[in-house]
Amino acid sequence: MKSLLASALALSVAFAAPAAFAGGPVVIEEEGNPEVIAEKPASSIGLLPILLGVVVLCAIACGGNSDDPVAPPIEKL
Repeated sequence: MKSLLASALALSVAFAAPAAFAGGPVVIEEEGNPEVIAEKPASSIGLLPILLGVVVLCAIACGGNSDDPVAPPIEKL
């Protein structure tokens, strides 16, 4: 009876041992927080001064005064 128990124990260990190590170790790597770098906007070259310059040049070129004489308004009787 002892030899039957010993052989049954040996067989169970022989079949159970490979299944216990089948998966291998589980390695968990910690991922660090990604560093967030803010990009400069494309309009950082100074779009506002360029637009202001265009408005000033237009005001100078177009002008508000005219050299043509203006006819006096007609009065109704």
